[in-house]
Parts: sequence; structure tokens; C-alpha cells
Amino acid sequence: MTTWNLNGTMSHVLICNGSSCMRKGGEEVTQAIRDEIKKQDLDALVHTTRTRCNGRCKDACVAIVYPEGAWYKMPDEHAAREMVKGHLLKGEKVKELLIYEYGENGFSLTEENGLTKGIQKGEKKEAVR
Repeated sequence: MTTWNLNGTMSHVLICNGSSCMRKGGEEVTQAIRDEIKKQDLDALVHTTRTRCNGRCKDACVAIVYPEGAWYKMPDEHAAREMVKGHLLKGEKVKELLIYEYGENGFSLTEENGLTKGIQKGEKKEAVR
């Protein structure tokens, strides 16, 4: 097991490796993000973590960049590399891949991308029998 010293780390990328994402190329997306981080010499500034399901299965694959709280749809390796070059290297959110942005009112869906709104957190659902 590795224990990283994260002093000086500027960004943390959470990459969904839940079952829906993995069926839609999650391993390839994970490797493309990590490879592009190395290629752009961002290893000392960006830490990545594989996660389980992040709850946006219809948008699979998903990557989340903190501290900004930007949620991205990663349909393929090319998109993963574009997110690294745009957001992590240049500090510019990649609008065409953005699902959610974090602001003063919490997370807001980037609806112009035609994404699924989803079930509102806190709503009661009928028990399925």
C-alpha cells in the first residue's frame, strides 16, 4: 500500500469505477486521465482516486474535480484527455463535458448539455414490492 504525501497537491480527481462506468469504458478513461496527467507533468499537483458509484450512472463515465466540485461526463479516452488539458492544465472548465458546477447555491446541473436531471435528493420514493 502506498501512502502519498499530498502537500502541494492542488486538485483531486475522483474517477468513478462503479459497474455502469466500468461497462462503458471506465478503465480506459481512468488510464487516459492518469496518462495525460503524467504527459502534462501534473503528477505533483494532481491526485487521482478510483471510486465506486457516484450516482450519475446515465452519464457514465464520470470524473469529479475538486476543490472546484466540477462533475464531468467522460464518454471516452479523448474526453478524459481534454478534461485534463483544459481543466487541470489551463484551469478552464470544459463546458461541453460538464455535468455539475459548484457555486454559492451548491451544485447546479449544466442543463444545456441535455443531461438527465435525475431523482431529487431527499425525495421519498415508494417502496418497490
